[in-house]
Amino acid sequence: MARADQGVAIEDGAGLAIDLVEHLCAALGALGVREGLVVRVFGPELPLLDGGAARWVAALGALGLASSPPRSRVTRAATLEVGDARYELTPGDGPALEVHVAFDHPAIGAQRAAWEGDAGDFARRIAPARTFGFARDAAALQAAGRARGVDLASTLVFDDVGVVAGCAPAEPDEPARHKLLDLVGDLFLSGGPPLGRVVAHRPGHAATHAMVRRARDEGILAPCE
Repeated sequence: MARADQGVAIEDGAGLAIDLVEHLCAALGALGVREGLVVRVFGPELPLLDGGAARWVAALGALGLASSPPRSRVTRAATLEVGDARYELTPGDGPALEVHVAFDHPAIGAQRAAWEGDAGDFARRIAPARTFGFARDAAALQAAGRARGVDLASTLVFDDVGVVAGCAPAEPDEPARHKLLDLVGDLFLSGGPPLGRVVAHRPGHAATHAMVRRARDEGILAPCE
């Protein structure tokens, strides 16, 4: 992995890097697609498309690819903190994720979203949730050459009071559902989402990947046998 701040980039170790892979990874993780697929990318980043994972889910579904179970599992109950983020892990027979977020913004506030591992439920409720951010950060992203060609209609950009002109209104709990979408994508890169429950408070891409590394080192996450 090359970077996990405000999006995830992966690299091959020989100088090739592809940015914004998290939404495709979320679709792959939710559908359980872990083999039999080659993705060809023309350019430095994957397209934002609908701002979530709905179009990736639809495209993958049309291919009729086989699903397979997670390749990692939670071995014991544990709570791990990474900066402001906190992750509570519990063993279980199937993937189950829950996200809690809190933003000091009148249009977001405190929100919760959960998913119990059903692919159809992910497609209906989680995949359509659009990526979101704040107007104050948009200029910095553009200056860094990232998220080029973003269509406001496919995103949620918040100013001080609500979403900016050009964005459709936010759906109930949409930021929390998108954070859950991102969590699925981040966990996919380490063989998950794992068998077990993961409750994430204020998660972020970098924090989730740091949590996974620590959980592996401490034996809290282990390969499925």
